[in-house]
Amino acid sequence: MKYILSLVVFLGLMSCTTSQTTKYSKIEYEVGPCFGFCPIYKITIDSDRTAILEAEHFNFSQGEGRGDLDKPREGTFKSTVSKDDYDKLIALTDEANIKSLKDKYEDKQIMDASRTHLRVYFSDGGKKDIAISAGEKPEKLTKLYTYISELKQKQKWEKIK
Repeated sequence: MKYILSLVVFLGLMSCTTSQTTKYSKIEYEVGPCFGFCPIYKITIDSDRTAILEAEHFNFSQGEGRGDLDKPREGTFKSTVSKDDYDKLIALTDEANIKSLKDKYEDKQIMDASRTHLRVYFSDGGKKDIAISAGEKPEKLTKLYTYISELKQKQKWEKIK
């Protein structure tokens, strides 16, 4: 009986560790233009840690003048996020309690800031889209999208288009 109980406990523990899945299927962060040379891009990070960067302008180049937005987009790039970086992204997403946040954090009186969107896709098929611009917003949300921006900077991007 002691051996059977030990086997059941062992199998139960094994099933907990091997079936660990993330509650997010992907996380997207999209940054629009400002009245300057702010980076314009969309980064998508899938649960398999694959990251796609759709770089429009000012991600790999500095702005020089008014006509810069008429230049061709920088391209589409691919990378793999390290396990440690991905785990931190998931922890910050959990801490931000995404489902409980408002859909908009925008101050329409501040006109020169980039408009951004954070989209979190849940494994159960749900989605949360949060519009963000200048103004007050929860600190944990700010930490999350700041981390995504930092993650974008530290990746080794391979151009695919």
